[in-house]
Amino acid sequence: MSPLVSGKIHVLPDDVSCRIAAGEVVERPASVVKELIDNSLDAASSLITIEVEEGGRRLIRVTDNGMGMNREDAQLACQRFATSKLQAEDDLFRLTTLGFRGEALPSIASVSRFSLKTVPSGSPIGTDIHSEGGIAWVVQDYAGPPGTKVEVQDLFFNTPGRQKFLKTVSTEFSKISYTIQQAATINPQIHFRLLHHNHKIFDYPAVSTFQNRLVQMYGPAFLKRFLPLTQTAGPFQLTGFAVSPHHARTSRIPQEIFVNGRPIKNTTISHAIHEGYKSFLPKGKHPQFIVCIWLDPQMLDINVHPTKREVRFSHPEMLH
Repeated sequence: MSPLVSGKIHVLPDDVSCRIAAGEVVERPASVVKELIDNSLDAASSLITIEVEEGGRRLIRVTDNGMGMNREDAQLACQRFATSKLQAEDDLFRLTTLGFRGEALPSIASVSRFSLKTVPSGSPIGTDIHSEGGIAWVVQDYAGPPGTKVEVQDLFFNTPGRQKFLKTVSTEFSKISYTIQQAATINPQIHFRLLHHNHKIFDYPAVSTFQNRLVQMYGPAFLKRFLPLTQTAGPFQLTGFAVSPHHARTSRIPQEIFVNGRPIKNTTISHAIHEGYKSFLPKGKHPQFIVCIWLDPQMLDINVHPTKREVRFSHPEMLH
């Protein structure tokens, strides 16, 4: 046996490891928008405004009126593995928040020109933290309204290999729009606004019911085409809407699944829905649905994938 050769394994520099982590969390501009919206939702915001330029390549700005952060917390939020959502390992199995990983802000900052401005309620002065590529953080005072504003400029400016895989401006912007619409669908009590190059794309004021939000998004005819879903089975509670077979269309929009308020993709649920329709749909028509499932967080593993789009259930057969 040949002797071991030393010196081949080494610890990566922080800036390199941060960019690797960013590759898991930040796939494209829409990924940034989703992570920042999750943080705004967890901060109990009632108004979230998203502004983008060049489909998010040049600028993503997310402003909320939620609970701002003091200086210490703001600085910690920009460090890897820092989070307010977890205290112990067991917390991973009873999560009720959205942005829990403690990776989003430092990962986003490592591949952009990044700025975080935040003011806690009742404080006249807040904090402005900014960096280029997650290096040489600058911290200073900031005067503004309570809440948090995150600006992400020139995404992937320092990782051209990632930048070249982005699609056209219209494609990237459509993915951002879809991400925001998903968040607006499941959070009707929150006011969402989207602007592209200062032009208002949509504005969804807060409404009192899930149904009212769907009418905002899809028009009054929506409720005439869709049947309400309400069912409780064991630990699962199901609500939502599914299209009447008589009103099915060739479009697959919407086909949305939410679990405990989180948009997900899940083959078990999708298969069950298609099985439910089976021969009821005319040829060439597709099921359309918005399904919301609620269950004890301890029966759900959302720590399966960095983007949190996939989940694992403890009783998938029962759910099906």
